[in-house]
Amino acid sequence: MKTPKELQPLIEEGIVDEVLRQLKSGKEAAVYVVACGDEVRCAKVYKSAEKRGFHKLAQYQEGRKSRGSRDARAKQRRGRHGREVEEAEWKNAEVDALYRLANAGVRVPTPYGVHDGVLLMELVRDADGRPAPRINEVEMSPEQALDWHGFMTRQIVLMLCAGIIHGDLSEYNVLVDANGPVIIDLPQAVNAAGNNNAYAMFERDVNNMRETFARYAPQLAETQYAREIWALYEANTLTPDRPLTGHFDIEEAPADVAAVLATIEDERWAAEARALARLQNEP
Repeated sequence: MKTPKELQPLIEEGIVDEVLRQLKSGKEAAVYVVACGDEVRCAKVYKSAEKRGFHKLAQYQEGRKSRGSRDARAKQRRGRHGREVEEAEWKNAEVDALYRLANAGVRVPTPYGVHDGVLLMELVRDADGRPAPRINEVEMSPEQALDWHGFMTRQIVLMLCAGIIHGDLSEYNVLVDANGPVIIDLPQAVNAAGNNNAYAMFERDVNNMRETFARYAPQLAETQYAREIWALYEANTLTPDRPLTGHFDIEEAPADVAAVLATIEDERWAAEARALARLQNEP
């Protein structure tokens, strides 16, 4: 196929030998199958900000540290250099997350670095050696759904223990290779400790997985893993091997009616006292 202009520098530098075909094109990037010596890998070409369909970017970048004070100031001014810094950080965020998660034992594609803004990584394959399908393209039994849901919940816990939340986890960015699910697409990965929206994104990730597998194992629909895991995380007691139940009791303390009535009565007396004081001060 014709070499995309974004991949031409990698051809010229000898990092990529040949672009074999396009694998997919999504809201954030286009992915190509490329030959690198004796290996076949993926090359992820990110779309520019004006072409990306990813919304509310600032929510995801909150908590990320710029590499220098000059870059941080440029981002705040929102000028051309600031936008260039944000673009570079968006591209680097995924490879940084991939390395951290791989080291933490999370099943993600093996990264091979970013070259001229293009991410090179492992081509995830199925049992027949073909590019692995997304999990929404795979039929499964109730038993398989329960097994994979448990596995994905553990992967999410591993990610959180490494300080990362996927932020956009769904059935469309989990592949199934010969050994099971593999998590992909991480440019929007969230800093769990430094983002005010962290829990909302975490809960959405966990519940997206619940809904995906509950289509085959309906008993999963009532589970509350997001609340349970986050409570453990906030209590600093979450570990990768911490037993989970999927249950979470929301404590609702009974209303103290007497205290409420007493407060109302106190406020009534205070209002009357203020009114009386005004009358006494009038000429």
